Amino acid sequence: MPTVHLTFETLSGPALHPLLPALAGLRIAVFAEWPYLYEGDAAYEQTYLRAYADAPGAAVVVCRDGDRVVGAATCEPMTQGHAPVREAFAAAGLDPARYCYFGESVLLREYRGQGAGVRFFAEREAHARRLGLPHATFCGVDRAADDPRRPPGHVPLDAFWRKRGYQPLPGLGVTFSWKEIGDTAETPHRLSFWAKAL
Repeated sequence: MPTVHLTFETLSGPALHPLLPALAGLRIAVFAEWPYLYEGDAAYEQTYLRAYADAPGAAVVVCRDGDRVVGAATCEPMTQGHAPVREAFAAAGLDPARYCYFGESVLLREYRGQGAGVRFFAEREAHARRLGLPHATFCGVDRAADDPRRPPGHVPLDAFWRKRGYQPLPGLGVTFSWKEIGDTAETPHRLSFWAKAL
């Protein structure tokens, strides 16, 4: 598609509430793809995202093409995020109070390759600095290299993350469960952490 003019806005609190249905739809659409293969539920997604709207210090970077929400990236102080994430860092001797946790970064396929991913990281890092947090971290799902569901030509994001200054935290991960498309029940998935000093 031709290059479009994307706009970005970092939102917190009540400003996020009107956007919850659109943001939920984004998560469902993007996470249905490899490597997550997640079968989302709109009601659950809105509840999940409402936690960002209600949490002090949390923010969502919203990407729009005109009035249409086409992407989003979340962040929040690790101390008020998912307990398994906090516990994984504490068990590794890392202080959760020093980290901003970057949750999802989702962008519709037709808008990729136009700099939105770079902007998502820049805006979330700026938010983390405003909060006085010296480190940023996120996690990505681990998939076997020979998984038959891997799309032909799929390029992992490792090089993109390294270019942003992030490095893997060896051995540090967390397990979350979700239902993959076509499954009847949730299954556990291992995710590994990357981090950067801000």
